[in-house]
Amino acid sequence: MAFLYLATCLLVIVGNIVNVPAAFGEIVSGAFAPEGVAGGALGVLIIGFQRAAFSNEAGVGSAPIAHAAVKTKHPVSEGFVALLEPFIDTVIICTLTALTIVIADAPYYAEQREVVAGGGPTPDGVVVTSRAFETFLPQFPVLLAVAVALFAFSTLITWSYYTMKAWTELFGRSPRSEAVFKVVFCLFTVLGCVITFTSVIDFADAMLFVCAIVNLLACYILLPKVRDELRSFREGRRNGTIQEVPVDERSTT
Repeated sequence: MAFLYLATCLLVIVGNIVNVPAAFGEIVSGAFAPEGVAGGALGVLIIGFQRAAFSNEAGVGSAPIAHAAVKTKHPVSEGFVALLEPFIDTVIICTLTALTIVIADAPYYAEQREVVAGGGPTPDGVVVTSRAFETFLPQFPVLLAVAVALFAFSTLITWSYYTMKAWTELFGRSPRSEAVFKVVFCLFTVLGCVITFTSVIDFADAMLFVCAIVNLLACYILLPKVRDELRSFREGRRNGTIQEVPVDERSTT
């Protein structure tokens, strides 16, 4: 999914390479435009935080559930791997998407900008992206539909694993407990498909906010421990006492 999407973005950007500097200029000028700052900088900031958390989950505390399953001798090294994920997801993928939309400058995108500027609702990001790509690649909506479907499926798998671990931590790990969880998870999945998209996003934002409060509080409490582990790891690498673990050894550690 990621390679398919990134390859398509790069195809559009490379095909319009001469417009890239102007696109960056428009993005920066739009972010710091006087009317944007005066008209609701706080609101834009809040929306940005919401979408960023929904995009990469940084600070929410979900990623440690997956990274905790990794077999490694040095947890700090896995922390560096975790730091790379928001960079790829937000900085690379979202920047390529923004460049593609601005470069394409589809009529639909221009119309929606006027609607938002006039105080109207924010347009659906998938629709804006699809229309922008369609101006350069007529068949892209089909590829985007496949990418979105794969993203939705992978999200279901990932969050089912996260919530399963949380459920078993609270109610015990047994076949009966896991079976009950799977039924509840499937029921909520069906419920999410029949209610409005706005309700789903609002509920997800609220739950992510609760998770962030708990996780960031835990990070603050554990900060001294993290600092000691990082200092020990860096000193070990500098002194040569910590070596890279071969891949075949990692699987049995």
